[in-house]
Order: sequence, then structure tokens, then C-alpha cells
Amino acid sequence: MPRLPGTMERVPLHTAPHVQKRIRERTARRVKDMMGAPPYLITQRIAALEREWDIERALEANAAAVTLTSVALGAFLDRRWFALTAVVGGFLLQHALQGWCPPLPVLRRLGFRTAGEIAGEIVALRRLRGDFEAVSRAPASGG
Repeated sequence: MPRLPGTMERVPLHTAPHVQKRIRERTARRVKDMMGAPPYLITQRIAALEREWDIERALEANAAAVTLTSVALGAFLDRRWFALTAVVGGFLLQHALQGWCPPLPVLRRLGFRTAGEIAGEIVALRRLRGDFEAVSRAPASGG
């Protein structure tokens, strides 16, 4: 039986290498642009990142919109539209297990990142802001 990819690797495994590279480069460029910035600007950027929609949220919203639309079309236009609801459910299950579904490549090309990718930028910015300096200066406790 094939092994299912781990949570953190599912989406990157199914993202084209050039798209993955572009996402990493944009993140690195944004962090580099914040080097030497005053702490309040870094704090503003972190706040924006905490509001950023990750790929999972975008896929869920997309699936919900298509499902609601198909239910409305099935109820008021033609019952065959209900089949689209089943297709969307199948794609969501496929994404949950494997990390791929049809909208994923499009959303990744649009720049949607995983929660881990967003968190990585937040950690890099917190480092720039000096959030971890006290931890690195603390004496090691010998037990």
C-alpha cells in the first residue's frame, strides 16, 4: 500500500518545482527587504502574514462556493448539478489524503502558500526583530 505524504509535504510534493522556487524566492526577498527595518514595520508585516490565507483555506473556500452553487443549480435548474457536489467532495478527499486536487496548481501559481511557508516567514521576521535574542543569551541550565 502506498504511503500517504505527511501534512507538511503534501502540497509542496504536488507543486511544480519552478512555482515552488518562485514562492521561496518571494519569501526570501520579502524577509531581506525587512532587514534593518524598524521593529514596528516588522510587526506590521507579521500581522499581515497572520491574516494571509493559506492554500488550505483557499481550497476550502473554493470547494464550499462550488458546492453551494451546485446545490442551488440542482435545486432550481437541473438535478444533474447535484453530481458536481459529489465531485467536489471527492477532490477534497483526494487533497486531504494526497495533497493534490485540480485547483491546487492554479492557486499555487497565484501565490497561495502553505501554513508552514507563512510560518517560516514569520519566524524569520521575528528573528530580525530580535524576539529570540533573550533565549540565545540565557544560560544553559545544567540538570
